[in-house]
Amino acid sequence: MSVEVISPGMLSTVQDLGRYGFQAFGMPVAGALDRYSLMAGNLVVGNDLRAAGLEITISGPELLFRSERLVCITGGDLSPKINDRDVPVWQGLMLREGDVLSFGGARNRGSRSWICIGGGIDTPPVMGSRSTYLRGGLGGCDGRRLKRGDILPLGAPDNFSRRGEGFIVPHELRQNYIGRPVIRVIPGPQEALIAPEGVECFYSSSYRVGPDSDRMGYRLQGPVIRHKESPDMISDAVPWGAIQVPGNGLPIIMMADCQTTGGYPKIAGVINADLGLLSMMLPGDYLSFRRCAVTEAADASRALKGDLERIRVLLADHRSRPKDHSREIPADDGAMLLKFGGETFDVTWRII
Repeated sequence: MSVEVISPGMLSTVQDLGRYGFQAFGMPVAGALDRYSLMAGNLVVGNDLRAAGLEITISGPELLFRSERLVCITGGDLSPKINDRDVPVWQGLMLREGDVLSFGGARNRGSRSWICIGGGIDTPPVMGSRSTYLRGGLGGCDGRRLKRGDILPLGAPDNFSRRGEGFIVPHELRQNYIGRPVIRVIPGPQEALIAPEGVECFYSSSYRVGPDSDRMGYRLQGPVIRHKESPDMISDAVPWGAIQVPGNGLPIIMMADCQTTGGYPKIAGVINADLGLLSMMLPGDYLSFRRCAVTEAADASRALKGDLERIRVLLADHRSRPKDHSREIPADDGAMLLKFGGETFDVTWRII
């Protein structure tokens, strides 16, 4: 039960929800840049929310499926195809043994997609996560991006996952990827180290994602933010979403693979609910910031959790509907030797 990589695409990596509990030792969280999209896709294919999928960027991979699996592609629309036939995103798609999943390029806003496969990608976990941390060379496929010829092992799918075929996530429950987004932030712990006119500049300006941006951080280009005095400070914790202002006055948004400590003032922090919007941006895209209260940030996070629960309810209803059995493929079967009480038994099974 596996998937073969025929072509890896531009940047395809194995990612789950991240590697938590090790930041004190300098280990970044990593994980999917849009956790909501990964979790929504995992729901559709019957996986645990924490199951690993593929994060793909701009140009997707070409994958040969060696067993039947339900697949859901979330995030941006990178023109997925099954056997060269266009298929939709945010929908349960059944791939049979021998089918090839490929991508043709972005149809609209959104530079990344997440491929969730029934059973999840079953690469060896490192520190409790299968997420690929590229700079550290760990997790996923030997800590690197996919390459031609890789064989991705798959876990056992949920017995009822195939009943998610054809389920469509409603548009109102998908991430809304827009041009020039206004990112909501809460004031950072060192905002007082920034000159008042610098703070005003930060909230009133539009910034461009620089060409040297990656999963570690987005370096922004635009109006310079002035510090009150020195830009240096004693290093402290740097979480995903923190916005640092280094000596050149140009903000850096810390992303999933960011370092765990830093010595530049943090003027603000992106709220969790808006991190997914950042994941869709490319160098050259523009964004701006809006200050919001902690209560608004909490409400936005609760809203996303509510959206996931709505997907769960709608999916349960879809799965419970009668199916046209004349269109179903033959059920899986198998055999094994079972040793119990000193005796050996031949066991066969058939999933119907």
